[in-house]
Amino acid sequence: MSNTRPPRLEPDFRRGGLRPRSPAEMLEPSRAPAPPRGRGQRSGPSAGGTFLRFTSGLLTLLLAIMLGAAAVGALLYHQFERPGPLTATRVITIPKGEGRIEIARRLEKDGVISSRWAFIAGYIAHNASRDKPVDLKAGEYEIKKNASMSDVLALLTSGRSILSKLTIPEGLTSLQIVERIREEPDLTGEITEIPPEGTLLPDTYRFSKGTDRKELVEQMQAEMQRFLAEAWEKRQADLPVKTPQDAVVFASIVEKETGRADERDRVAGVFANRLRKGMRLQSDPTVIYGIAGGQGALGRSLTRADLNGKTAHNTYQIDGLPPTPICNPGRSAIEATLNPAQTEDIFFVADGTGGHAFSKTLKEHNDAVANWRKIERERAKKAAVVPPLEAEVPVQASAAKESSGPQLLNAGTSGAATAAPSVPLPVRKPKQ
Repeated sequence: MSNTRPPRLEPDFRRGGLRPRSPAEMLEPSRAPAPPRGRGQRSGPSAGGTFLRFTSGLLTLLLAIMLGAAAVGALLYHQFERPGPLTATRVITIPKGEGRIEIARRLEKDGVISSRWAFIAGYIAHNASRDKPVDLKAGEYEIKKNASMSDVLALLTSGRSILSKLTIPEGLTSLQIVERIREEPDLTGEITEIPPEGTLLPDTYRFSKGTDRKELVEQMQAEMQRFLAEAWEKRQADLPVKTPQDAVVFASIVEKETGRADERDRVAGVFANRLRKGMRLQSDPTVIYGIAGGQGALGRSLTRADLNGKTAHNTYQIDGLPPTPICNPGRSAIEATLNPAQTEDIFFVADGTGGHAFSKTLKEHNDAVANWRKIERERAKKAAVVPPLEAEVPVQASAAKESSGPQLLNAGTSGAATAAPSVPLPVRKPKQ
């Protein structure tokens, strides 16, 4: 019996079956067989990997949201704190009962803030940082030039709406307005230059004590520009004025010719008709301004020599409109100028009641002038003063003989001038 042991057989997984081990392999320790395929292995990602990926995506999304919110917050903060769009200090009124959205819309419409939604967002954030929320209060507020949304919010939540006021009547010259501003004790600073005629809007202006006088003048100029732009867009078609500046010149004459609001559009209609017909305006206030300038008042009655005087503003001697306004007209005069009454009248004269008699023809006008002369004589008798004989003769009657058309517009005011310069004109109609 042989002692030789049979060789150990090794599993052959490549060919299948068993194969004998080589001498080298017999010296190596046996290796455990690999687990069979399809048992104990997962075909897809593990549950732990899926959770990690979900968590990572969620964190990324949250980070993106946080960065976006921070960017939006920074943008809103910048917009809330940067200087606002106001180019001049102005007063706004917040009516009672308006909510924050209505107030924000009003502020945006008036040009105080650039975005109502940014303002509302700032208001909400402001209240969120306080223990006790604050409301936007009704009242009149002075908004400073270039005030930020933050400044506006602080003012409207504080309720500091008690302001001083200065009333500028219609029809004053720029020099007269500046003199009133200089006399206001609650204002500070000096005005070194007189603003151009017709650039200041007459109104009641409210201001905080210590406001600079130049700042108030800028506010008046800004209000005139804003109102004139709005009124110009609503003007009547086929006006005899072509630019907003011409409209102010025209309106200044209408302003000085009558103090009655119910007559302004009709007076404007008379002047518009004369411009269309190529007739001279023949307005007494233009003669006065040509002599007195920014002083406004002449200090005496007009004379024939005044009417014949050669000045740039004397509409008895020049065609069309004068080169500049003769005062600062108010809103109603500007509106009447841009929307004059549709009439055929080309004359008007004082009627003794504070108003005027309007006429289409020279004959009608002469009759109205004769009636005005009668009223003047009766007034003179009551005052125990005998009117001069020359004043009883209507000047426009002789002027009509020298020309084919009417020459005098206001015979009741300027037409009473006689050939003798020393004879004063009748008293002008009262102006309120």
